[in-house]
Amino acid sequence: MDVNEVLLPGVGLRYEFVNHEGDRIGVVAQRSGAFELVVYPRDDPDEAQAVLRLTGEEADALAEILGAPRIAERFADLTREVPGLDAGRVEVGPGSPCAGRPLGETRARTGASIVAVVRGEDVIASPGPARRLHVGDVLVVIGTREGITGVQRIIQG
Repeated sequence: MDVNEVLLPGVGLRYEFVNHEGDRIGVVAQRSGAFELVVYPRDDPDEAQAVLRLTGEEADALAEILGAPRIAERFADLTREVPGLDAGRVEVGPGSPCAGRPLGETRARTGASIVAVVRGEDVIASPGPARRLHVGDVLVVIGTREGITGVQRIIQG
């Protein structure tokens, strides 16, 4: 799918693409940090009709919701395509020595990478070292089987 990027002087950037039904859809990323989802009518491709307006925080939440299943699909595809690469899930339990601590303090360097944290309904992709772990978090881990087991040992104590 082709996504066109258009500079809107004084406003921001517009990203647009044509969906499978032939509708031209745009996302306007404003300099203020707000976003606007627009649809162009087929009879007037120059006049955008705003569908919804989002704050930066709302746009981030929507991106996580829409991106989370795709991230999981891509990791699953990757582990099928690369011999020796596996995906695993590690839960931060009530007795975990890592609960309440930043991810970077876990020193989970085992030949596997923590690529996401699932917290309830939220997915935090590519968590940074300052991200605090909470009881009930589920870590999505990619690496060798031994590396994933090593992360599990560290997180679960």
